Amino acid sequence: MEFAYTEASLALQQRLRTFMHERVLPQNAAWERIAATGRFPSEVVEPLKQAARAEGLWNLFLPGLRAGEPGTRLSNIEYAPLAEIMGRIPWASEVFNCNAPDTGNMELLHLFAAPAQASQWLEPLLDGAIRSCFAMTEPDVASSDATNIRTTIRRDGDDYVINGRKWFITGALHPLCRFSIVMGVSDDSPDAPRHARHSMVIVPLDAKGVRIVRNVAIMNHHTPEGHCEIEYRDVRVPVSSLLGEENAGFALAQARLGPGRVHHCMRTIGQCELALDLMCDRALQRQAFGKRLSDFANVQDWIGYSRVEIDQARLFVLRAAWVMDVQGNKAAQVDVSAIKLVAAQLQTRVLDRAIQVFGAMGLTPDTPLAFLWSWGRAFRFFDGPDEVHLRTLARHELSRVKKEPGAATRYQVPPVEHEALEIAAMSAARPPEGARTAVRSTEVFQ
Repeated sequence: MEFAYTEASLALQQRLRTFMHERVLPQNAAWERIAATGRFPSEVVEPLKQAARAEGLWNLFLPGLRAGEPGTRLSNIEYAPLAEIMGRIPWASEVFNCNAPDTGNMELLHLFAAPAQASQWLEPLLDGAIRSCFAMTEPDVASSDATNIRTTIRRDGDDYVINGRKWFITGALHPLCRFSIVMGVSDDSPDAPRHARHSMVIVPLDAKGVRIVRNVAIMNHHTPEGHCEIEYRDVRVPVSSLLGEENAGFALAQARLGPGRVHHCMRTIGQCELALDLMCDRALQRQAFGKRLSDFANVQDWIGYSRVEIDQARLFVLRAAWVMDVQGNKAAQVDVSAIKLVAAQLQTRVLDRAIQVFGAMGLTPDTPLAFLWSWGRAFRFFDGPDEVHLRTLARHELSRVKKEPGAATRYQVPPVEHEALEIAAMSAARPPEGARTAVRSTEVFQ
């Protein structure tokens, strides 16, 4: 197992750090100021996109990038540290055309799009000329079990007709968002297999019957690109809008999730690194009760725990990326569930400590901490809640042990041997013949 960074990867990381420090960070205040008005800061992002592409920092996430397609072909393990660097500023990924949900949609289209679909949707996505969204989660059912999905995709002649309601659809309000990939039930027959009933279709956002109901706040935080509730009412799209095969939506969804979770986790680790930097800086500057906060043992503990937990999570994610590169996405399914669980819980822990060091200021928009904590808490739901990933891990462990049962018996000390050990222990503890056995009560306390 080898997942050390190559010299080329380290050089690319340094180029990205320099671009982030010199080009992106100076625009952060302008981005935040415009976003606070509810408008997406295109005038900030678009020039940075052009500059990033000119410097070869473009489409870094896609291992299967083909000749002639714009971008840099990197493996998952080469891209992972770059996602961490971008993650320190939440909006920065779009500058490099590496933003969710477009990365996942580009992967889907790359794998399953028909030539006409690739020409109409994938090529402009790879160019950064448009954006997209992914419509899966629904408000009326427990979407952690995707077989609950109720949106329908029914064949009617040469069209599909879509009816349903989706929410937390990231990016739907972005001024460049042009289409959604919608997952719904395409076979509702009683004998249809639970995981072979759903399909994915490409639905233009300007199609008749598509309505953005609202931008849903995440713990009272609105983002200008939106996490939206969308209604699809009798929306008609041609049959050619089907992505992949009919009733194969679950297989497509699994293909989309693996790399995307690595990206999310590494961005989270970048945000935790930022929180740790802020926590240390605050602790070194702030004084209370005649000492710097950094002199208090509990603050030092928070810093120390944060350091090792971030590093542990990073190594775990890099291992998952390495498995995907070497053995394929399917082989990494359990690892991907594990890193999603670990990274989401990591973010809320580290951010909570940083907020505590900042005091009341940590609750305000004066630092990024409150937003990052909220995003970390949301991360424990999107891409599968903690409980789903724990269930996956537990099932894997139970299945592994089930193949070779009897561990409890193999490692149990036989009763006869156990009794012999007790007798030996008692003999060893017995005082030698003639030794004093009485102890005065006062000697016990001396």
